[in-house]
Amino acid sequence: MIPRQPLVRFQERKKNSLDEEKNGTEGVEEFLGPPSHTGMNILLTIDVEDWFQVENLRPWIPFCTWDFRELRVERNTHALLDLFDDVRLEDGTRKCEAKPGERLGSDSASPPTAADPGASLRSLLRPSGGNKVRCTFFTLGWIAERLPGLVREIAARGHEVACHGYSHRMCNGLSEAELRKDLRDSKRLLEDLTGDRVAGFRAPNFSIDKRVLTAVRDSGYRYDSSYNSFSLHGRYGRIDLNGGPKAGIAYRLGDDFFELPVSNLPVFHRSLGLGKHPMGQFHLPWSGGAYFRLMPLWIFIRGIRSILHDGGAYAFYLHPWEVDPSQPKMDQASFRSRFKHYTNLWKTKDKLKRMIELLGDCRFMGCREYLEDKTGYRQG
Repeated sequence: MIPRQPLVRFQERKKNSLDEEKNGTEGVEEFLGPPSHTGMNILLTIDVEDWFQVENLRPWIPFCTWDFRELRVERNTHALLDLFDDVRLEDGTRKCEAKPGERLGSDSASPPTAADPGASLRSLLRPSGGNKVRCTFFTLGWIAERLPGLVREIAARGHEVACHGYSHRMCNGLSEAELRKDLRDSKRLLEDLTGDRVAGFRAPNFSIDKRVLTAVRDSGYRYDSSYNSFSLHGRYGRIDLNGGPKAGIAYRLGDDFFELPVSNLPVFHRSLGLGKHPMGQFHLPWSGGAYFRLMPLWIFIRGIRSILHDGGAYAFYLHPWEVDPSQPKMDQASFRSRFKHYTNLWKTKDKLKRMIELLGDCRFMGCREYLEDKTGYRQG
């Protein structure tokens, strides 16, 4: 069972912990050295799935029970959308110059829709200028079918809608026919809802391999973002990216098809003063999710700065359920699963906001925008 403390003690402990986290980053800018140089990019990505759809809890929450579970993904995704709209980046910190055809300073109000009559008002209240936070929302087809207004809302608020499959099944465990149907059907569903081409795909649990990658390309996607280089996680898939041409941190795998991995940190990295390892580089998990929740923020930011120094960009991921400490608890799940899923949920939202503020000298963008910036290609 997950220990439950009295409410007063819990609230006092939460306040103290948040104060410690904030105080621990008061001097983080000075400790980490000068901010990133002009042109550094943060690729924010959100995997839109609900609390009962995660692989860690699947043994206790089978697919056949999903329709009977409480849907919380809409309110949690709205919380993230509002955070991205409202976060204040320091004036003058984003010094990137817009290139011809780029819309870095665009923040025009969208006309209100039946699904979202308040869209125009919110857009007028957002921070103005070229420092708007934009990101990519990799969305499950199962969610899109039940919450079409949420998908339209994401697009209306200036973010990229991409695909996360339909039912969060491990892609490398599907048959060829099941895989290709899942890729095509979920892509078509999202495109019908947004009226825009879906360019990107992320496999649930980063379950990528060569066969899955081929199916993604053949299904009309322009990029895949399923590779996670952390080698000690049993569910993460493997593909060979050695020697391929690159566009920024993206790997060109064919004509106008790219792999855009999430970012991890080499352990033996000169920026950490550890030198080179004779056996090559082992990557620490630094791309987000539970690793972001478990790690002190000042350490996490230092790792991001190191990644930015080498590659000029950093790709981060999170889930809407990770900002929801009030979600139902599966006490029957194993201790390991509960620890990975529930630890520090109550401080994730504030921690994410603080991370964005501390990296306010960078451009925050989605995956498709980053590829367009690096390749000049615009998908019609």
